Amino acid sequence: MKLSRESQYALLALVELARRPPDTYFNVSAIASSARLPGPFLAKTFVKLTRGGIVSSSRGKERGYRLGRPPEDISVKEVIEAIEGDDIFKRCVFWSNGCSEISPCPLHDEWRKLRPQVAESFGDLSLASLSAAPGRHA
Repeated sequence: MKLSRESQYALLALVELARRPPDTYFNVSAIASSARLPGPFLAKTFVKLTRGGIVSSSRGKERGYRLGRPPEDISVKEVIEAIEGDDIFKRCVFWSNGCSEISPCPLHDEWRKLRPQVAESFGDLSLASLSAAPGRHA
């Protein structure tokens, strides 16, 4: 369950959106600038977040993105799954390429016990919680 830089950027950008007025659309470059993230990379990330229902987009007069739901209704688990894939909490956190049910790593059985707890913790952690502390980075 190694998380990518894209997940980090997604969480940072979503924290930025959660701190902005709701129901207002913001373009990717404005979000990227205030969160100090690379705009072109973030644009691709927002496509995944839109598919995952985490943000909604508008191409009309108010062009850009906004949160798809209130930040307290968006879990960190949802964000990570939208970026990394639905199976992220089933993957090995230690040796992603060399561990499977067929060929388990030495820590496989212990991680299998912990995975549901980690998934549940991230499911309970909301975007609102991440964005509540000033200056906190995802």
